[in-house]
Amino acid sequence: MTEQRVAASFTVLQRVAAAAGVSTAGAEPIRLGENDLWRLPNKVVVRIARPGQQAAAAREIAVTRWLAEHKVPAVRPLPIDQPIRVNDRSATLWEELPPHRPGTGGELASLLKALHELPQPTHDLGLGRLDPFVRLTERINAASALADHDRQWLLNHLATLRQQWAALPTSLAEGVLHGDAWRGNVAVSVTGTAYLLDFERTSLGPPEWDLTATAVDHQTLGALSSTEYEHFCTVYGHDVMTWPGYPTLRGIRELRKVTFAFQIASENPTAAEQAHHRLACIQGQRGPRPWRWPPAA
Repeated sequence: MTEQRVAASFTVLQRVAAAAGVSTAGAEPIRLGENDLWRLPNKVVVRIARPGQQAAAAREIAVTRWLAEHKVPAVRPLPIDQPIRVNDRSATLWEELPPHRPGTGGELASLLKALHELPQPTHDLGLGRLDPFVRLTERINAASALADHDRQWLLNHLATLRQQWAALPTSLAEGVLHGDAWRGNVAVSVTGTAYLLDFERTSLGPPEWDLTATAVDHQTLGALSSTEYEHFCTVYGHDVMTWPGYPTLRGIRELRKVTFAFQIASENPTAAEQAHHRLACIQGQRGPRPWRWPPAA
């Protein structure tokens, strides 16, 4: 993080803190990226969203307050009027979690089961229908590391997945989805309490979308052993890989990971090799899964 980047974010933080009536004395940056995270004294975390995310920030507050009503363990917003708007950025304030580690597949499954079994919300949470294709066309068109023939292949592949998505077979009962349900969005305290994090993509749709993320971790990335994946399915009570619509959801998840790698490669040319490797995999040039993609960086 450059000093200029930190200073610019801290200026926004000061205005947020003033509006919320909290002090910035001793503030520490946790991570300044797509969203800026700051730790304040008295166990408060401030999340400053990227520009234009007012609706998403409001939705996160509404969803986590709804989860608190139903006693689902998750990050908790401070009981103040929020989000707080500073120019074109929205900030939210949260109770800091106790010391924690990332979750396991089984811990994620338990939280997803609790979430998916909740009754439909009786008040508006600002949820829309799940759009698994959000930003994919833009990523493909903007990818400077793509040759024209590969760009066209990706656009054709995207069109095929859209057609398959529109014709998905009957799923489990639809409801509220986490939207980005992977083990990194679970925090487990030293006392064993598991908390759900990051509700930026929460929406309404088929629960199989949440389950597919872990299936892809296992089948595509090889990041989860067969034993760990079987435990995930046992805890949740369902194996999404047995559902006829799973290959479509897996294909969409994989395409998102490919296009994200090309987005990174546009900013960091050293990441281009990994992006092209991922593309070759989904084009059928690197043998069967698992492909064991390392994180894009």
